[in-house]
Amino acid sequence: RILERYGMTETGMSCSNPLHGDRRAGSVGPPLPGVEVRIMGEDGEELPRGDIGALEVKGEHVFKGYWKLPEKTASEFKGDWFITGDMATLSEDGYVSIVGRGKDLIISGGLNIYPKEIEDVLNDQDGVVESAVVGVPHPDFGEGIVAVLVGDQALDMAGLESACREKLAGFKVPRRWVQLQALPRNTMGKVQKNLLRDDYATSFS
Repeated sequence: RILERYGMTETGMSCSNPLHGDRRAGSVGPPLPGVEVRIMGEDGEELPRGDIGALEVKGEHVFKGYWKLPEKTASEFKGDWFITGDMATLSEDGYVSIVGRGKDLIISGGLNIYPKEIEDVLNDQDGVVESAVVGVPHPDFGEGIVAVLVGDQALDMAGLESACREKLAGFKVPRRWVQLQALPRNTMGKVQKNLLRDDYATSFS
């Protein structure tokens, strides 16, 4: 069985589904003992439970700062709270669910779009091995949505678009579709969405 958890280099492990207890698929569980979390809005105020916002973490496990980078350290702390860079929700009973990286947020036509929501739909479709959704410049909407997919065969892009229209609001449906042999990854195995944004930056120009 999979035990979903959440941590990062700067904090170590912060949240975990219980080994014996209520494990929730798609959630990284509640904060560990001694760890505090909060979800913050763009106005710097803490958001109500269930709202999507910026995840901040506090506790003795949080590192003290970046080596010889005082400006970067200052920019990523609010007092004792560390700004993780992740977008998340916090349930009424304290379970954290990660929505995506803040830097990957797409703003199209003034509306916030979280790539993970679209990727979850795409990854459930037959033939799709994995997907990455990115926002690139769009002359009318600020950003347009590009879906980059890896499949075990030639993918039916029209069918994938129809599936998205069935499950997502219209403004969340990708406008450009690309199939690759593999997604670009760094040495840690993370998908390099910055490279995809660069590669398809002129999709709507």
